[in-house]
Amino acid sequence: MSEPLVLGIETSCDETGIGIVRGRTLLSNTIASSMDEHARYGGVVPEVAARAHLEALQPSIDAALAEAGVGLDDLDAVAVTSGPGLAGALMVGVGAAKGLAVSIGKPLYAVNHLVGHIAADILTPDTEPLEYPTVALLVSGGHTSLLHVRDLTTDVELLGETVDDAAGEAFDKVARLLSLPYPGGPEIDRAALDGDPKAIRFPRGLSKASDLAKHRYDFSFSGLKTAVARWVERCEAEGVEVPVADVAASFREAVVDVLVTKALAACADLGVPRLLLGGGVIANRRLRDVALERAEAAGVTVRIPPLALCTDNGAMIAALAAELISSGRRPSTLSFGADSTLPVTEIQVAERS
Repeated sequence: MSEPLVLGIETSCDETGIGIVRGRTLLSNTIASSMDEHARYGGVVPEVAARAHLEALQPSIDAALAEAGVGLDDLDAVAVTSGPGLAGALMVGVGAAKGLAVSIGKPLYAVNHLVGHIAADILTPDTEPLEYPTVALLVSGGHTSLLHVRDLTTDVELLGETVDDAAGEAFDKVARLLSLPYPGGPEIDRAALDGDPKAIRFPRGLSKASDLAKHRYDFSFSGLKTAVARWVERCEAEGVEVPVADVAASFREAVVDVLVTKALAACADLGVPRLLLGGGVIANRRLRDVALERAEAAGVTVRIPPLALCTDNGAMIAALAAELISSGRRPSTLSFGADSTLPVTEIQVAERS
């Protein structure tokens, strides 16, 4: 089947994503976010996210089908994120996908959320097909991962990941330190517009020579967050107004620097002149600009999916399943569950034997 019609369900965090694709053509990308419900807590509350998914799933599926102009009987398959992510949130999507697939008699594909972010690239119109191998940098509120992608459906290797906070979490926590609203990423970006990124030299986690031997491609942002906290505390103790713009710009620069440096190091070490960026934090303009500028100087081509496909969404899950179907992979059995720590090497879960 060269252009399967697939409905994808994504509920790994706080966004209920329903996407419909026909092969590599995007027909619908419906997203219902519960971000406003989490804002009062300053971060995602798993139980709140799971309940919001329950309420949003049916209306989102209906909206996606209407936008795509298709019915459930027209589908060739259903796809769902099995992991990684928040366990309770994943359970809602997995349960819904199983029920839907069984009720309409369609095959079900359980896939990896992180690999889905890579698959988002194939839905980008008017571009050359993704060339392999490629290095992928995925940066979001819950994940910061560096991957070596030799083939989208069969061979994805984890090169490194965060050992503590994800980059998106660090943005949220630093925003709170600066009394900025949640979510922190866009707020830090706005505050940094008037700041000097060189005003404060904040630490670059796991970037010292002693760290690189063991953690060459790993990330750490907890030390950076602590450094910002100490800076703010010192200003307050001295009765000095916190220079929010400068702190925001300097913090952002430290995050961007370490992300881009390690990604380009992987490209150089592996001899792969291609870098794919994905995940919600890619919406950060400074990250995109620095990555493009430094990659060009290094002779590396950068690919960035449309920003609507960088955040968590069901279209990328449907796209990955469509690629699996086209490559001849069998559907998943119903034996799989939600796996909050699913390794990126497991592109599809519980493939039927």
